[in-house]
Amino acid sequence: DGKRAIPDYKTPPSRSPPSHQVVDMAQSVPPGDIATQPGTKIVFNAPYDDKHTYHIKVTNSSARRIGWAFKTTNMKRLGVDPAAGVLDPKEAALIAVSCDAFAYGQEDTNNDRVTIEWTNTPDGAAKQFRREWFQGDGMVRRKNLPIEYNP
Repeated sequence: DGKRAIPDYKTPPSRSPPSHQVVDMAQSVPPGDIATQPGTKIVFNAPYDDKHTYHIKVTNSSARRIGWAFKTTNMKRLGVDPAAGVLDPKEAALIAVSCDAFAYGQEDTNNDRVTIEWTNTPDGAAKQFRREWFQGDGMVRRKNLPIEYNP
């Protein structure tokens, strides 16, 4: 007679993810460790009337390929190049962190830092960075590197 059955909504929805969200094995494992050189902070030295660039080495110490991305607390003053990428196990990358000229002592630098976030890449994914890896259900780890400014 053309009438469609109305689903019964009294049963609680199931907790399993919809079938189209296939949880990838690599992304169900927590990402392993990375190493950064320097390990705990980045130091820039005065004078600050010119741009400074400092190189950080990021090494994937884990057994899986990772995608990584840098964030900074002060986009105006701090730059990171490249800002994101992919590292195979034991592979390393050199990242340039730059600090543009600014009026030292007249601007708040207390909370300046760069943060690296990383996550396992899906099995079989191309070795090309994708922002989506950080937006799904996979675990993302982060490491903060505070910036210290020497007068």
